[in-house]
Amino acid sequence: MSETNLTNLKTYTTADVLARPPYRGQLLINGRWVDAADGGTLERKSPAHDTLVAVYAKAGVVDAERAIAAAREAFDRGPWPQMKGAERARILRNVAEGILARKEELALMETLENGKPLAQSRAEVEGAADLWHYAATLARNLHGDSYNTLGEKTLGVVLRDPIGVVSIITPWNFPFLIVSQKLPFALAAGCTAVVKPAEVTSGTTVMLGEILIAAGIPAGVVNIVVGRGNVVGEVLVTHPDVDMLSFTGSTSVGKQAVAKSAQTLKKVSMELGGKNPQIIFPDCDWDAALDATVFGIYFNAGQCCNSGSRILVHESIAQKFAAAVVERSRLVKVGDPLMPGVQVGAITTDKQLETILSHVDAARKAGAQVVLGGSRMNTTGMYVEPTVVTGVTRDMAIASEEVFGPVLSILTFKTLDEAIALANSTLYGLSAAVWSKDFSTCLTAARRIKAGTVWVNTFLEGHAELPFGGYHESGIGRELGRFATEDYTETKTLHMHLGERTEWWLPR
Repeated sequence: MSETNLTNLKTYTTADVLARPPYRGQLLINGRWVDAADGGTLERKSPAHDTLVAVYAKAGVVDAERAIAAAREAFDRGPWPQMKGAERARILRNVAEGILARKEELALMETLENGKPLAQSRAEVEGAADLWHYAATLARNLHGDSYNTLGEKTLGVVLRDPIGVVSIITPWNFPFLIVSQKLPFALAAGCTAVVKPAEVTSGTTVMLGEILIAAGIPAGVVNIVVGRGNVVGEVLVTHPDVDMLSFTGSTSVGKQAVAKSAQTLKKVSMELGGKNPQIIFPDCDWDAALDATVFGIYFNAGQCCNSGSRILVHESIAQKFAAAVVERSRLVKVGDPLMPGVQVGAITTDKQLETILSHVDAARKAGAQVVLGGSRMNTTGMYVEPTVVTGVTRDMAIASEEVFGPVLSILTFKTLDEAIALANSTLYGLSAAVWSKDFSTCLTAARRIKAGTVWVNTFLEGHAELPFGGYHESGIGRELGRFATEDYTETKTLHMHLGERTEWWLPR
């Protein structure tokens, strides 16, 4: 790898950062940094500053196949799957500490490529390190089962074997955090991996490769290929030497990946889209619910599968609550993500910018009222105004389709039953929140909402110990939690007969 040019930058100006040479990244295949077989490259500009920040080797089909072959060899003949859990845990802890040692460098790259505020990037890097530490504990606790209840002549033992080679495909909205929700748990189980980050936000994943090597990961256990989804991703999804696919991204792309992976019947884990409701009852903690509503929609510029993109407000407080949301939304600071105090940065891609604005325009045409924002900000970089849409009804597209931007839809309800019906009225089921001081109301709603996570009087909190995933078209399977490593295993039954054979099929 070439020098990163991003060290010792705790104090700097935007001009200082943008004046530095772009980061140069290669492919990590079988423990070596290499250029693409055809010499191709990808360039990435900062969506906030329109300045070149990185140039990557652009993998093609040959590179993806070489990476898979390296992972296959490392799994079938390498030491990693046979290592003691304690030894794998030691290396995972080394990775976690390596991440923290390079926190500033990783955070800066994340901000430059993604557009999110630097303070947020720092927090996400710290959160990622915690996931590696947590996965290290699971490496020592993965276990099977035994049955000594099958009679004196039979003993049953259930083993958990690592599933094999895992393709890990990650999105552009939380590049470093999401690879850290997957890779350390696959490694803890004894798997090997080929990782493909989103081509527009590859920097922190490539840097993670440097940290992995320094931590002592054997050659071929983790391979990193930067490239287009329709080229490299296609190989990782369909290749017969890949045993499992772990994908995070849009529901539409996830469906395509599931269909293509079916050619080889590999296991799939999918974390996909969401249209997540926050239900606001009249007896809520007013200030807390307001703050969580504003945070829930504008965090990461709304580019979050867990974004609280629709609030369902009881009709008795709807007008007052909507006015308060608009007032507080005006206070949200949007701007250069390198500047202190900025809460919302740039939209990550020009395609996503167009998608957001088209959803707002469609809502207007459908009869909703855009009472705040709704436009691109007139400044360098790709910024969208904090946007609030009222008068939204259940039949409107903006009430059920994922916008993936800083656009809040407000709907109203009269009864608890109506609120739950609205909450469950989309094809998604990733997360939701309920706000009421009556805990009976909260628990009744939480038990009936069809979502993988339901927050009660809070929103967008997460812990490594708690599983994450969705119902319906929000995904397949779960990440995190104490069973996270089990997702990367196959179950094997050992059915053992003790002593001489006592039952005969043919007469003797």
